Amino acid sequence: MDTQSEPSGILLARLDRIPVWALPRLFAGIIGIGFLFTFYDIFDINVSFIETCSQLVPGCTPQNAANAIGLPVLLNLLGYVIGTLILSPLADRLGRRDLLLVTMVLTGIGSGLTAIVGNYPWFVIARLITGVGVGADLAIVNTYIGEMAPRAGRARYTAMIFIFSAFGAMLGIWVGLWLTTPPARLPLGLPFALASPGFDQGWRLMYAIGALLALVGVLLRFQLPESPRWLIARGRLDEAEVVITEMEARARAIAPLGPVPAFTASQIADELPFRAILRNPVYLRRTILLFCMWFFAYVTLYSFGAGFTTLLAALGYPPPEAGLITAMGTFGFLLCAVVAYGFGEHLERKSWMPLSAAITLLGGVLVALTGSIVLLGILGAIIIFFGFNLWVPIAYTWSIENYPTRARTTGFALVDGVGHLGGGIGLFVIAPLIPHLGVLAAMILISAFLVLAAIIAQFGIGTRDLRLEEISP
Repeated sequence: MDTQSEPSGILLARLDRIPVWALPRLFAGIIGIGFLFTFYDIFDINVSFIETCSQLVPGCTPQNAANAIGLPVLLNLLGYVIGTLILSPLADRLGRRDLLLVTMVLTGIGSGLTAIVGNYPWFVIARLITGVGVGADLAIVNTYIGEMAPRAGRARYTAMIFIFSAFGAMLGIWVGLWLTTPPARLPLGLPFALASPGFDQGWRLMYAIGALLALVGVLLRFQLPESPRWLIARGRLDEAEVVITEMEARARAIAPLGPVPAFTASQIADELPFRAILRNPVYLRRTILLFCMWFFAYVTLYSFGAGFTTLLAALGYPPPEAGLITAMGTFGFLLCAVVAYGFGEHLERKSWMPLSAAITLLGGVLVALTGSIVLLGILGAIIIFFGFNLWVPIAYTWSIENYPTRARTTGFALVDGVGHLGGGIGLFVIAPLIPHLGVLAAMILISAFLVLAAIIAQFGIGTRDLRLEEISP
């Protein structure tokens, strides 16, 4: 070990001995509010698109809206790829915190533009722009959390932030139900919903709300510190020392800190992030596996997450009822985030994947077998949203653990960011087939991709309770 590397190794050892979340609790809220908006934007198209389609696509009806939802979702996810491949490497080169501001600004611009578009092509373009910001934001936020959380709590604290994501998804879907569906008596719809011949622009208000949430997120993120792991990797040891010392002081206020453990030297980031991954056989193999896992998983995640209401309408459910079933399903999202927070560290990461897939499949079959029994359909939707969302915070944690600090955000971008194309392609291809498949076949087909992703995950490495530098030197 050379003498120049020893100080960086000591700093990493000091950071790794902190057993608790050692940033101010306000900072967790700041990160969470940003994620709340991000997931509001992901899910706001779910219920509202039927009204959007009727306004922007000639001849669009609730029964054929599934034919039009694939393109904006696909382009939105293509934006994820563009944004994450361009901005995530910049986060590895220039810092996590500054790029978190850039991504939120871009997302807000896209959402604001979506609120004022006048035709379907511009709606698709606006979703593309929004996706550029969202895709990069997902990569950078998850990297930031993984680098700031204690090693025995990376999944736990990723899930803690994911609770905000659940609230964002619930907000996006419930606001859509309120603003963009006609009123109907329970349980066939929302009695106080606002959509009517005299009020048919509720979908615009939804995206305007998203732009406002993004502005709030930008203003709050100015308070975040830079990741000390990134500072160490860039050789900025004095700045890292300041952040780590403050974290140690907060941790000591909770419980005494143990001795500084044995340390290893930190590599200085002297190569481009893509090169650090693609020229390294170990990281290249991990990238191929995780990309395949995410690609197939996102077919299921986005078919349900972005298109569930439209798919139900294509299967013959009236839009208010389809929207209500989807909105009630979001309670499963919230429940899964709480479960992941409480139990996410109890199993190895990849062991959660088959469990998630099995629960999702169970919910889909229940929805299919309930027929016109709305309350059982709601229960099935809750199980579906619990199942496929249980996948997300655990897989987020696992993905960032597979890469070194010098290229961690870029690695996440390659597997999760590019993997989002699976969601767009899947919905683009599957949605038009739904009316011809029947409910049971449709639910099994959509869930089957998550089962395939879970099988692929079993070939990955174990990472639970290991130091990041031990997993990915």
